[in-house]
Amino acid sequence: MKNKFVRFLLAAVFAAPAITLGQAGSTDSALPSAPSAANTVNAATEVSAAGASKVGTINIEQAIFASNEGQRDFEALGKKLEPKQTELKNQNDEVESLKKQLNTQSDKLTEEARNNLVKQIEQKQKALERAVQDARDDAQNQQNEIAQRILQKMAPVIVKYAGDKGFGVIVDTSNPWPQGPVLWAAPSADITKAIVEAYNIQSGVPAPARAAATKPSASGATTKPAAPAATKPATPAATKPQANTQPQTSTQPPK
Repeated sequence: MKNKFVRFLLAAVFAAPAITLGQAGSTDSALPSAPSAANTVNAATEVSAAGASKVGTINIEQAIFASNEGQRDFEALGKKLEPKQTELKNQNDEVESLKKQLNTQSDKLTEEARNNLVKQIEQKQKALERAVQDARDDAQNQQNEIAQRILQKMAPVIVKYAGDKGFGVIVDTSNPWPQGPVLWAAPSADITKAIVEAYNIQSGVPAPARAAATKPSASGATTKPAAPAATKPATPAATKPQANTQPQTSTQPPK
């Protein structure tokens, strides 16, 4: 999942000149400012004053997802969205059933009956697509809320770690080159694993039962857990069968 929340949240959370995060874009005015912004600035100023020159990298997106709190909350969100996923699948199955009926019985239907069936398919197809889009938007909003909450609490951890270890710059590598700012960085520069471990200790959230699937590797890279099934349902291909045409016969159910 290429989340957009990283770009929108970083600027709001890291209000520090000495900590540079490559994905920080324009701050969304609708987002609340981090409660620890003042402490973040003070800590960053101390780092700068100390003459720190080391450059580190962190995959903010992976750090959020790999943290115990992130795994717990995103898994809970996935379970919360399961009923909507089932609802969308049932809607899709109904559309597919009507399409199959049209294809198998088309030559046996009167023109009026066939046109009515075609109209019914089109109406249900449009309703399904709207429902899928609404579900996707709702899920994305809830993902963003979780990510923002975790990131706001993780920011001071990153700043403290940078100060303690003598880093002058921390660059976000959530997006690979050329979308991201980092062309290449040595694995030793990556602090993602260390930040996840430090944040887990601070948060006090125990590791989920399936933590091994998303635990940061020894090199510092992390494996992002799969997004909840209902967060990005595939939009079924729109079909508009006419009286003298054959509609498409299959549409993959939303995932």
